Amino acid sequence: MRMTESKYHTLVVGGGMAGLTSATYLAREGHRVLLIEKNRECGGLVSTFSRDGFQFEAGLRALENAGIIFPMLKELGIELDVVKSPVSVGVEEEILHIEDIHSLTEYSKLLKRIYPESEADINRLIKIIRKVMKQMDVLYGVENPNFKDLRDRTYLFKELLPWLPKFLFTIGKINRMNMPVEPYLRKLIKNPSLIDMISQHFFKNTPTFFALSYFSLYLDYFYPMGGVGKLAEVLESKFLELGGEILRETTVEQVLAHEHRVMDNNRVSYTYENLIWAADLKTFYRITGTEGYSARIRSGFEKTKERLLEKRGGDSVFTLYVELDEPPESFRKIAHGHFFYSPSKQGLGETHWSELNELLQAPGEVDKGRILSWLDKYLALNTYEISIPALKDPSMAPEGKTGLIISILTEFDLFKMIAESGWYKEFIVAMEDRIIKALADSVYPMLKDKIMARFSFSPLSYASRVASSEGAITGWSFQEPIPVIHKIQQANRAVVTPIPSIYQAGQWTYSPAGVPMSILTGKLAANRILKS
Repeated sequence: MRMTESKYHTLVVGGGMAGLTSATYLAREGHRVLLIEKNRECGGLVSTFSRDGFQFEAGLRALENAGIIFPMLKELGIELDVVKSPVSVGVEEEILHIEDIHSLTEYSKLLKRIYPESEADINRLIKIIRKVMKQMDVLYGVENPNFKDLRDRTYLFKELLPWLPKFLFTIGKINRMNMPVEPYLRKLIKNPSLIDMISQHFFKNTPTFFALSYFSLYLDYFYPMGGVGKLAEVLESKFLELGGEILRETTVEQVLAHEHRVMDNNRVSYTYENLIWAADLKTFYRITGTEGYSARIRSGFEKTKERLLEKRGGDSVFTLYVELDEPPESFRKIAHGHFFYSPSKQGLGETHWSELNELLQAPGEVDKGRILSWLDKYLALNTYEISIPALKDPSMAPEGKTGLIISILTEFDLFKMIAESGWYKEFIVAMEDRIIKALADSVYPMLKDKIMARFSFSPLSYASRVASSEGAITGWSFQEPIPVIHKIQQANRAVVTPIPSIYQAGQWTYSPAGVPMSILTGKLAANRILKS
């Protein structure tokens, strides 16, 4: 639809979780809000799609509350039917089903069975993970105050105020564990294979605290009935119920900031009092003009633009979707519906980074044989994140059938280079074949003869779908200085831009990113407008 009137109190660009959150809170206060989304559906990577009767996640496999999602839903009066999303971890034949805090002891035993020579190092690691889990309990110890009515004296005096000193004390400890996890583990653990088993399913140079908090996150995971995308759906429905408007399959191509106006890909313009940019930040700085503003504002904008445009997005993923003529119960006997599995205890070593960088930087034509040889090793030694929606919600697959979602971290530049060399489709098939073989020869033998159909998303697919720089799925790379706010006590400043009346929200505005932080920045951006 084209709107007959194009002036809005607030324009929100980007219909992911940050944009939906901002838009809904503003619409709740009676503001006229237009949400502009490039796809037909909102949610970004928090979405679920259907194919051949199977339901699959396009992005995230499960969600963590983090003291944010459930309070947000409650404050907006939204009901969402959810179940726990239990996690299993496995290395070769060893598989552990994580049920509660006591599973950490079993995890320690699992690692010692696989790496008996590293018992002392494992004991030190587990001790640190326990400390991190206690700090996580403090960090998310109360419902986030940004989603609470502070006039509620019971919450204020019995929960928030007693928690605040513990929070401030814990934040200091968290900030002291901000170094990359790989060198931290090398000081703690001698065995490089054990280091890989701990770290290779994290983004490169993930801050140590957030990497070692993974056990807490496993216990916090939940799954909306009907798929992860239901979270975005219920929030979108609330926004529309409150009178909000959504312009779908539309991209913003120009921001004329001083005129308070944006232009879309159909050359239609919309004027605003406030703008919230909840999409790729590099795009915003590339297409925004600041003519008419003071020299101070223009200088601040250019400095920020230069800082952001020289940085890269973080790692991307390759995701294989498999439809199987095999009942879910066959898979339930092996692992939970959210499964981190390594077919080999050897670990990737330098396969992922040093060897890959050599391939990417090699002069001359792309050496197909060398890349495929590297791929053999990369996929045999990697850690896979596997999701089976039907083990969480039986309605997610036809009766007697099972859908698998299999993901690995990977590098956008590799796929870009191969696409430019003209053998992208061949490479995708090679990846799919090798992933299936790695898992069929180890944990899921039914993959050998029960596959009905398969398809995949590459980093190029993600870059196209959500217009994310370098196909990144969680914002900025950790391999270089992060160009945005990255301390939780400063999160309120993360939504401010150099331009008055323009705010930012989402995974590019704060690091480390994730759905809870996207929701929080969306709420903080809305708060800024409501207070002004």
